Amino acid sequence: MGKYYLLTSESVTEGHPDKLCDIVSDTLLDAYLSEDPASHVAMETVASKNTIFLSGEVTSSARPDLVKKVREAVLEIGYDSAKKGLDGRNCLVLTNVISQSPDIAQGVNQTDGKIGAGDQGMMYGYACDETEEYMPLSISLAHKLTKRLTYVRKAGILPYLYPDGKSQVTVAYDKDGEIAGIQTVVISAQHSADVSVEKLRADVKREVIDAVIDKKDMLPDIKIHINPTGRFVVGGPEGDTGLTGRKIIVDTYGGIARHGGGAFSGKDPTKVDRSAAYMARYAAVNVVAAGLCRKCEVNLAYAIGVPDPVSVKIDTFGSEEIPKEIIEKAVEEVFDFSVAGIINNLSLTSVTYKPLAAYGHFGRPELDLPWERTDKVADLQKKAISYIAEAIIDPS
Repeated sequence: MGKYYLLTSESVTEGHPDKLCDIVSDTLLDAYLSEDPASHVAMETVASKNTIFLSGEVTSSARPDLVKKVREAVLEIGYDSAKKGLDGRNCLVLTNVISQSPDIAQGVNQTDGKIGAGDQGMMYGYACDETEEYMPLSISLAHKLTKRLTYVRKAGILPYLYPDGKSQVTVAYDKDGEIAGIQTVVISAQHSADVSVEKLRADVKREVIDAVIDKKDMLPDIKIHINPTGRFVVGGPEGDTGLTGRKIIVDTYGGIARHGGGAFSGKDPTKVDRSAAYMARYAAVNVVAAGLCRKCEVNLAYAIGVPDPVSVKIDTFGSEEIPKEIIEKAVEEVFDFSVAGIINNLSLTSVTYKPLAAYGHFGRPELDLPWERTDKVADLQKKAISYIAEAIIDPS
């Protein structure tokens, strides 16, 4: 591109095989937590060839009807016919759910009232000022496209669409890092066999892309690819095996920020793969909203059974308005990164997780998520001002 550099992100619809599995896993997590908020859940789902297989470790007093919950979730997505790739009414549902390992449980359930991390690992949270929801533009638009693709299917605007689908957005930036425009848009939409590719392309361009992306935000030479391989009739678990946790970059920041590697769906809040990633995002959002920097990445790391993080690191990518070490110090003062602190401060045992399983866990204003709130801005600004004042009085 010469004068531009490009960043690309993808999203997938709720009918994508991997997302279907994320939705099933989080549906079952919600079912356990709604009856027993102290439930420890690690639920994995596989979807393939008209079969749903559940596996995982659960310790809970709740006894939800797992098979019924699975069928309801699959049908809600829109998989009600074998020709679409799965029929939730008569698909085979297999379960192999066991109790959580006592070796893990002894580290999580501590006698002093604290909660140990359910595993070791590192988690990242990110925020930037590119969009109102403090998300990178490419992943924000990619999610809006897949949500719109699902909407026009379920609303009957494009009734020939089936549940499976993908989007991809490439954003061009100038040499100063400012957004120049949208360079490429890709949509792949599963459809019935009786619609032509030409009609689908025209309809998706009009009803999905044009409804989401303003023409003024597109570069003059924008490239648009709609079902670039042509027909996409065989989809869902019929066309590709689905698995929980295989779309972690779709779940977070679209590849614009780092990811520790752990997936979210199907895991209760004692699993720091999920809860600490939410807390890191909460801190990053408030740092950017406070005007301390334009981009912020918060990195946390934990050891299994240990309540507090073993490290906290902030990266502002050169966008800071005040010294980075002051931002880092303010963050550690304002936010409680202990496992119990995260669960309590973000009310994670009362969150409904199923809506998060598709279209991203971050930048979702319609869901009023606790880790998206900017209620720590004043505290961060106050701390930062006091540390700057101290540095001026005692520059040593």
